[in-house]
Amino acid sequence: MTPTIIIIGVIAIVLVLLVSLYNRLVKLRNNRESAFADIDVQLKQRYDLIPQLLETVKGYMKHEEKVLTAVTAARAGALNASTIDEKIAAEHQMSSALSGLNIAVEAYPDLKASTNFLQFQEEISDIENKLSSVRRFFNSSTKEYNNAVETFPSNLIAGMFSFQKGSMFDLGGSQRAKLDEAPTIGF
Repeated sequence: MTPTIIIIGVIAIVLVLLVSLYNRLVKLRNNRESAFADIDVQLKQRYDLIPQLLETVKGYMKHEEKVLTAVTAARAGALNASTIDEKIAAEHQMSSALSGLNIAVEAYPDLKASTNFLQFQEEISDIENKLSSVRRFFNSSTKEYNNAVETFPSNLIAGMFSFQKGSMFDLGGSQRAKLDEAPTIGF
């Protein structure tokens, strides 16, 4: 009887370990998805502000149609993205389009002094700060999840139940290339 009890005990310990590892992976995956939902909330606020900002800017920038069209197209692409990876790619396009808008705005001192524009610019700046914060949290959650998916022994459970490594929310190729360039300083 003693060997049977020992075998049953070992099997019970292994089962408890497997269930524990599986549950940990599920919790980490859910934390990652929750962190991305926080990003979605901030992006939604940003996308809701963009049409108002564009209407304010349009009156001043009649001949900057290309910049305004790029922002509108990027917003539409972002709203139509469905997976986390598609949303990350769309977010890179949106950031690039908004930086083009900021550069174009510099040429219009009257616009920069407009109360409506200043208010929208302040709100978008606030949302960008919040986005930066929730992106860091998302990347932290993704790192923890990826570590669990790739390290032993949880990688065995991850493989059996098709847990896949998640993508980080990084700068993207075009933004990373801009960081490699020296800034221009003019007086």
